[in-house]
Amino acid sequence: MIQMIKRLVIAALLAASGLTMAETGVSDSRIVIGMSGPFSGPNGEYGIEMRQTILAYFDQINKSGGIHGRKLELVALDDGYETDRTVANTKALISEKGVFALLAYYGSSPTTEAMNKVFGPAKVPLVGTISGAGTLREPLAKNPNGRYMFNVRASYADETAAIVNQLVSLGIRKIAVFYQNDGFGKSGLEGTTAALKKHGLVPSSVATVERNSVDVAKAVEIIAKDTPQAVLMVTLVKPTAAFVKAMLKTPQRPTLMTLSPVGTEQLVAELGPDSRGVGISQVMPYPWNDTVPMVRDYQKLAPKKNAYSYYGIEGYAMARVLVEGIRKAGPKDLTREKLVTALEATNVDLGGFRVAFDSSQRSGSSFVELTVLGPGGKVLK
Repeated sequence: MIQMIKRLVIAALLAASGLTMAETGVSDSRIVIGMSGPFSGPNGEYGIEMRQTILAYFDQINKSGGIHGRKLELVALDDGYETDRTVANTKALISEKGVFALLAYYGSSPTTEAMNKVFGPAKVPLVGTISGAGTLREPLAKNPNGRYMFNVRASYADETAAIVNQLVSLGIRKIAVFYQNDGFGKSGLEGTTAALKKHGLVPSSVATVERNSVDVAKAVEIIAKDTPQAVLMVTLVKPTAAFVKAMLKTPQRPTLMTLSPVGTEQLVAELGPDSRGVGISQVMPYPWNDTVPMVRDYQKLAPKKNAYSYYGIEGYAMARVLVEGIRKAGPKDLTREKLVTALEATNVDLGGFRVAFDSSQRSGSSFVELTVLGPGGKVLK
């Protein structure tokens, strides 16, 4: 409150003198961007890959003169994929670090809480989060805080629909769901249930695991007893890997499918040879396909070929959208509201991947394609 009063007093003095006050996080030479992500803990690799790519892209932009002469600076804080830490980080980034905008958050519950408690009420835009949750895509009339959330990836409803439609087209109708007990898992369960309903089906069985836990014994027991033809796993890498390994010790061999947040490369590393045959929905273009312009541009930022990843290219897509928005907001008197207006008018092809928003919705993409893990962990389309 004291800081706000000081800011208002300074603004009044500047107005009286005929001058203007720059937006928080913006100067003649730089723009400060904030990020909260998991850089430690069981999901630390996800955040590290995104941060690495974003830093490489910002460096590329800065070396070419920045945006309208301003260099980009990233302030990234570790939240360990914990909701309370994400909310605390967001407060710190806005109030203490003085960032202009936010970029590349991780997770459904952490981002939703931060949106509704911190960056939404503060009117600070966030571009991109690793979440397809419906809570981040509600109509703006229902949740005004959503005006400041710009989703670059498809929703969990999009992903689960693609998986269910594919399974049903193959004659598979007995589909179980294994999900983690948090916003991500519950949103995926809802999407799966809705997709199955369109085919006159319901989940044949449902089992869960707690957030940040690998205690999957009970879930495996429930699902193995059900003898499903397929299991849709709405879990992150550690519980997914634990579940797959445990299922392989049972007589059951259902088709195993999971969603993009699992982290394709991380799952291969966890499972080794046991990853073969696991299907994964993806919300970004295949990062090894250099015939796609956006992929080719992303690959130039990666330190080496075997470092290409879906998390890396998603971090790149998020950063591209933010940079496009800042450019469109113009060189003079850059403000958060100008950025929001520019992002609302975004309809851009990043080179084989289109992102579009408008004043009423914040779902920038519905792109989904299915992949399967082949021999040696190779990702096959």
